[in-house]
Amino acid sequence: MSWLSLALSALVALFVVPAGYRALIAAGMTRPNYRGQELAFPLGAATVASALVALAPLAPLDALLDEGLLEPEFARWLTYVVGIAFLGLFDDLLGRGAATNTARGWRGHARAVASGELSTGAIKALGALALAAFVLARRGEEGAQYVADIALLLLATNLLNLFDTGPGRAEKVFALIAAGLCIGAWTAVPLELLGPIVAPVAMGAAYTLRERAMLGDTGSNVLGALTGIWILTSLDETARIVALVVILLVTAYGEFRSLGGLIERVPPLRYLDSLGR
Repeated sequence: MSWLSLALSALVALFVVPAGYRALIAAGMTRPNYRGQELAFPLGAATVASALVALAPLAPLDALLDEGLLEPEFARWLTYVVGIAFLGLFDDLLGRGAATNTARGWRGHARAVASGELSTGAIKALGALALAAFVLARRGEEGAQYVADIALLLLATNLLNLFDTGPGRAEKVFALIAAGLCIGAWTAVPLELLGPIVAPVAMGAAYTLRERAMLGDTGSNVLGALTGIWILTSLDETARIVALVVILLVTAYGEFRSLGGLIERVPPLRYLDSLGR
């Protein structure tokens, strides 16, 4: 029955995401991309709004049907995703102009905090930390594993933001990770768990790939949040530690070097990056 929730949310996204895109353009909410073109921004707000609108038919049906349409853990993770979307939107709307908002990356935000100033990015990071600790508090993990899972969810939430430097790039990385988790564990549980949110993300990719809109932190952080949730719910403790180390290494690389530059220098990655544009 969970696949029906994916289908219904996809149907809702067919109407809500395009309406959100048009509303951003009409409101003058645009931002120049890497080529100087003015694109609708942040499209991530429209995809999250679509997921919430999809709950209008899904929530009553879930309560009425014996088997249900939504996974039991969906409400827990929806809390995290919506919270992250709000923090990303806060950074997107207020993260430019003020002197305290010039910090970029983990090091920049850490320096801002150490100097007694809070950039919008630092506020977002602290809020995400609080959300991660909250949603993971009652999952049964304790001690070091609880701390490791918080770190994993927090770093994964930021991960896709590091790749959001080209049209549709973050969505492609997200799709590759999702495919790897599903194929590796030979299960579609991740898609079933978060289907109502995944469908609008897929619809939004049609706009970012064609350079009509940009996700913003609102969208890229939501993609990262979904990635972290899938890792946490698909892998055992040992595999999650390995995933944490890998994400930590990628994040560290992104702090000092350009992940987009790395993709451009590796022909197979450059080819995948160009697909659909």
